[in-house]
Parts: sequence; structure tokens; C-alpha cells
Amino acid sequence: MTDTLFRNARLIDPEAGTETQGHLILRDGLIAEVVTQGEAPPDDGFDQIIDATGLCLAPGIVDIGVKVSEPGERHKESFRSAGRAAAAGGVTTIVTRPDTLPAIDTPEVLEFVARRAQSDSPVHVLPMAALTKGREGREMTEIGFLKDAGAIAFTDCDRVVTDTKIFSRALTYARSLDALVIAHVQDPGLSAGAAVTNGKFASLRGLPGVSPMAERMALDRDIALLEMTGARYHADQITTARALPALDRAKRNGLNITAGVSIHHLTLNELDVADYRTFFKLKPPLRAEDDRVAVGEAVASGLIDIICSMHTPQDEESKRLPYEEAASGAVGLETLLPAALRLFHSGVIDLPGLFRALSLNPAKRLGLSCGRLTAGAPADLVLFDPDAPFVLDRTTLKSKSRNTPFDGARMQGRVKGTWVSGVRVDEGAL
Repeated sequence: MTDTLFRNARLIDPEAGTETQGHLILRDGLIAEVVTQGEAPPDDGFDQIIDATGLCLAPGIVDIGVKVSEPGERHKESFRSAGRAAAAGGVTTIVTRPDTLPAIDTPEVLEFVARRAQSDSPVHVLPMAALTKGREGREMTEIGFLKDAGAIAFTDCDRVVTDTKIFSRALTYARSLDALVIAHVQDPGLSAGAAVTNGKFASLRGLPGVSPMAERMALDRDIALLEMTGARYHADQITTARALPALDRAKRNGLNITAGVSIHHLTLNELDVADYRTFFKLKPPLRAEDDRVAVGEAVASGLIDIICSMHTPQDEESKRLPYEEAASGAVGLETLLPAALRLFHSGVIDLPGLFRALSLNPAKRLGLSCGRLTAGAPADLVLFDPDAPFVLDRTTLKSKSRNTPFDGARMQGRVKGTWVSGVRVDEGAL
């Protein structure tokens, strides 16, 4: 570990909700001191002094719902490539999904994943485990054993547990262990076979669509089960305006519920599919512009708690297919921050509010001490220029798969450095 001084940075503190000019001191992998602009920091005794004039320094991003394709599909993404991509994007903690081959549904598979992540990834990796065996929705996994083995949360990812009795039992058992359950809120009957969201655009393109009500219906069901069980629950993606009133009522009624949204649903809409561009095929599908605006406002107000990348690598063979047949998903570890800064530059949210959703809230939901810019917190940090313009070239991405919808897009905001436990882990240069 190195003792580091950041001079003259714009300090983004999501916990205090402030942006101030000042200096930051790192010692022994922790934030040792935050020095305000009016005070002069010490200038000796440091292994490294970084002039951060004009740059923002914020807590590293905690990204919930990252797909790393180990075991089973390592050609799409490995812990090494995902870790490098995360470091390049200012993500210091990735919370990985269990939708691997095989699914992460036993302590043995979980331990394999944890060992591989620890040896290969330069950033923190916290694995989630499946809620039901094989993610098939028929039998609960050994939640207690998996939690003891290191599972940070439990989810069947995009496979909805349709049997309400099994799901209620899993929620009840998870509550007894204080385990977090993460669910995908899409009614599987309505959404089966859908490629886009219902509407005029879907009709003009001749593509099978799904009503936004599929999200509202699934959320309503889960909220009812939460009232019955009292479990800790997180909806992975809320993407429609129609689901927001139900989420608001659940929170006002005191249920232990939080919600997230992917950066793609915050910055893109259904028209971006254009002429069947499969890099824009996501799950759930991109929504109408009114939904995108409503969800952005919900993030700004705090109704939606967390912004994530929902990083889903797919190889070229899976995407270079007719739209209906192409695999869903997009990579997002490296594009999460610059895409999120679109919300800042358009005036939807300020920088402390943005990092509340990117860093502080996910850390708090998972019981982590990171996500803060205060003395004693882990020195997991991102240094970035929020105004630097660039055109994204997907061939330069660190991910093995490069299925990004932002290829060729003009973006604003570049990461200048990423630190994990006080050690710089990105491959760039200031």
C-alpha cells in the first residue's frame, strides 16, 4: 500500500450531498483525512502526490448485477477481463450474478468463483448465489450454507420464480437469515418471446412486444409477498412509469424494499433500436421516452435507489442474428460512468446525487463500508474529468465481449484513475 495525497480535487461526497474543493489523504488502504480547500495539507511523508486540479474525486462505483461468464462461458467474459473493464470504468466493487453454466447454487461452485475472482480481478468481487436450484424455480437452494460461504445476495436473475408458494417460502427463509433477495420484475407470461416494448414502434417494425404492465404486475405480486414475509428485497430494474406508484406505496408503507435501474434504460429509449440494431436488445427491452424520463426523475428523487450497468457480455455470434433471435444484453462496466454523466450534464441530477445512486446506496444495501468519502472509509476511489469529450470505440473496451449500444456515440466524462484499498488498479496515466 502507498500513502497518497490528492491535491485540489473536486470532492464528491454522496453521504453529505456536497461537492467541495479540497484535498484527500490515503493511508494504509483507508481514507485518512479530508482537508478542505482553506487548509494546507502536509506535503511530505507521501509515496505519491497527485495534482487533481479540475478533476472530480468520488467513491468508487459499486455495480450490482454484473455477469461474469465463469464458469461455463469464459470466452464471453472472465474475471480477469471483467476486472480490467471495471477498473477502467471507475467500478471498484462488482456484485456478480449467478446465471452461469452451471448456476452458482452450491457452496462448492461459489467457492470456486470466489477463488478465481480473488486471484484474477483487480477490483473487489462479491458473488451472488441462486435463490432456487438451477434457477429453475422449483426448489430452494441452501441459502444458509451459501451465505456462510460468502454469498452477498440471492437471485434467479431474469428467471422469475412463478410458483408463489416456493417464492414466499424462500423469502421467509431469507428473512430468518437476514439475506437480501434480488428479483427481476417481469411477468413471465406476458413477456415470453418479447423483443421490444409494445407500441407503435414495435408494430411498425413487426417485432413481438411486451406491455409495460408486465413490470407493474410482477412488482405488485412481489410487494404482496413482502407484506406477508417481511423479507429484505431489491428489484433489479424498474424501467416503466407505471411501476413507480407501486414502488412509492411500498416504501411509504415501511416495507424493506429498494430498486435499481440499468444505465441503458436511463439513457436510451425504444427508438434507438432503429433498423433492428441488436446491440440495443436488452432485457427488459428499452422503453418509451416518457418512461425513460420518469425513471430518471425517480432516481433524482431517491425513489429508485441504485443505478447499475447490468453488464451482460454476449459474443458476436449471439448478436449477429435477426433481432428476434439475437441474445439480450449489453456490456456496461466501462460505459457506466460516462453514460450516467449524461444525467448530470442534462440537469437531471447533481454529482453527489449521482454517486449516491452509483456508490453509496448499493454499498448501504449490501452492508458495505465503502461508497463514502469520509475518514476511515475504504480508499476505493475514482478520479474523473466530467467534461472530457470522446467518441466511444468499442474495439478499445477491456471486456472480452464488446456488445455495447454506445459504439460510435459522443460521450462526456473520462475516468483518470481508479484506486482499490488505496492501490491504483487502472491501466491509464494521469
